[in-house]
Amino acid sequence: MLRETFETWKCGSHEVSLSRPRIMGILNVTPDSFSDGGENLDAKDAVRRGLEMLDQGADIIDVGGESTRPGFTPVTPEQEAERVVPVVRELVDAGAVVSVDTRHPEVARMCARLGAAIINDVTGFTDPAMVEMAAETEVGCVIMHAGEVAPRVTRRSVTLDAQVQRHRDADAEEPAEEGEGEQGEPARDPRLPVSDRLEEVMERSARGIANPMVRLSSGNRQFTLPDEGPIMRQIMGFLGDQARTLMRAGVAHERICIDPGAGFGKQADEDVVIQRATQKMVSMGYPVMCAISRKRFVGAISGIHEAERRDVATIGAALAAVESGARILRVHDVAGLSQALSGYWAVAHPDPRRAFVALGSNVGDRLGYLGKAIALINQIPLTAVVNVSHAYESDPAYGIATKVANCVIELRSELSPLSLLDALLGVEDQLGRQRPQGMDGHGPRTIDCDLVWMEGEVHAGARLSLPHPGLGERDFVLVPMEDLMHDPTRFLTHAGVHVVPPEERVGRIRSDLGEIPWQ
Repeated sequence: MLRETFETWKCGSHEVSLSRPRIMGILNVTPDSFSDGGENLDAKDAVRRGLEMLDQGADIIDVGGESTRPGFTPVTPEQEAERVVPVVRELVDAGAVVSVDTRHPEVARMCARLGAAIINDVTGFTDPAMVEMAAETEVGCVIMHAGEVAPRVTRRSVTLDAQVQRHRDADAEEPAEEGEGEQGEPARDPRLPVSDRLEEVMERSARGIANPMVRLSSGNRQFTLPDEGPIMRQIMGFLGDQARTLMRAGVAHERICIDPGAGFGKQADEDVVIQRATQKMVSMGYPVMCAISRKRFVGAISGIHEAERRDVATIGAALAAVESGARILRVHDVAGLSQALSGYWAVAHPDPRRAFVALGSNVGDRLGYLGKAIALINQIPLTAVVNVSHAYESDPAYGIATKVANCVIELRSELSPLSLLDALLGVEDQLGRQRPQGMDGHGPRTIDCDLVWMEGEVHAGARLSLPHPGLGERDFVLVPMEDLMHDPTRFLTHAGVHVVPPEERVGRIRSDLGEIPWQ
């Protein structure tokens, strides 16, 4: 089956495949974020939480050191850097794809040097210095819209049906006095870059102050939402303009992602209109981020007032965005969304992908255990074994005391990597694998099932790393792979895996044990 998309988002040294939706875990290193402020202010706690989110299914960790909640207190670049730099450094060293949520060019540049892959700018790269930073690095860029979404207008007359009835606002207000805006507020100059007025945007949003909404009516029939046209012209016009600004500065198209900025200066009705127009934003040709986690409009549509209790409603709205084409989901509850997304995607989007699993046994009937493991793997739901190498005997490696019988199987699976990993661990349990303490998984084993590579997947974490970090040095994996493809070294090098010369490898193959009976 042909895949829906082979699109990738190029972010520094990483290429994030968008053949399936990706989860961006929110890691706020702040004392005052709206739903999790103070939870991860200590750098060690933040790193621990970031690694936990990777194991829960996050593909990207978004680190933020300045709250942009309504009424937020701005921080200096120095304060923000003090909060985020230690966390970014540790997560990058752990192999994570790290995004930094910042509007300060100095902080963005510093984190890019440390290996951060993405800069997520809430002011939409309206600061020329931020554009310059993007052009001088290779980071992925998230352009976010913050601010009002429609000009100040009174309700307008419309004709919607054969009755040719018009509705006019009987109590249309007189124009505001010069120098004043809505509800006596000082007039705003929308031409000012968002970077200069973010505090004002969020303060007005907190107090529910927004431009009057254009609602359509016919006779006595009143529509429930404002007119989409002016809202989406504003959103898409801004995002498109800023993307072109970045590209004119030298930023490649494939590095750019767009975010309509749920909750940033927008009212609940407007946010719903914007989310329903996700497909229109996707048509602009950039990856679209859905960053609605625990936002006020999610509370409005779910009836949940406490931000930290809005995760289930967030998941529902995020899945709707995915169905319309959004591919980056920025959330607090990674575990919940990962589980929901795995279930939704497996049923709604047939997506068989190639994967390789290395098997090893050094206890009892080694070939028998390999055969039983292959048969059990072939029974995993949404998974099929398509090819099996010969069995090979290799020298001990990684602290193992005896020679090991190894093979590699090629399979197709529609499961997410973590779901497939759980199923493989279940196979190990069924075949009685023991994990003695203090041996770090390198003791005697009836069977060892290592997911070493999966199409379109790059992942970091304690539970699973893809491609497997030892793949390029393991003779007992590379030699069996030669049974499955013409040139595994070339294949893996193209996939970003460094393959060492045969004389430098560990677990050298000593003999061919022949075919493995398993069916």
